[in-house]
Amino acid sequence: MTLMDVPAVHTLESQLFPADAWPLDMFLAEIVHPTRGYIVLETVQEGNNEAEIIGYAGLMSIAETADVQTIAIDPQHEGKGYGRALLNFLAREAAVRGAEQILLEVRADNARAQDLYQRNGYQQIHVRRGYYNDGVDALIMRKELSAPASSPNDDATSMSPEPTIESEAHHD
Repeated sequence: MTLMDVPAVHTLESQLFPADAWPLDMFLAEIVHPTRGYIVLETVQEGNNEAEIIGYAGLMSIAETADVQTIAIDPQHEGKGYGRALLNFLAREAAVRGAEQILLEVRADNARAQDLYQRNGYQQIHVRRGYYNDGVDALIMRKELSAPASSPNDDATSMSPEPTIESEAHHD
């Protein structure tokens, strides 16, 4: 994610998470922080040469623990493996940064996201009551990481067809 991506990411964030959307300033601070890594997922529609941001994800990694700060896919592009690709990218990035585990928070009322995380090796370890602005609980989930077998710039998933994530603007 670059500074030029932030307005489009913030617009998508505001549409997807109206009750809990991050302010623009938070994205700006996050993408330049040395313990953070953010990525965008873009697509180019046939007949149009402009890339459109359809997803994004961010990670904080300090010592042996990483934390998924945010992850989102435009609903028009759900069900294509992109969420899993972003999640896998974050796990590999965390491992490259030396993390042994990765944590995330998910809304207790978001069964679809919980299912994605569970299918990808995350287990619920805690509940934060009333965590979100509208009073919904957060489920804390954890995944143990193994040493990275590849760099985070490799294909993001092994499913077919393979959504891949290229990290030109990847920032450490």
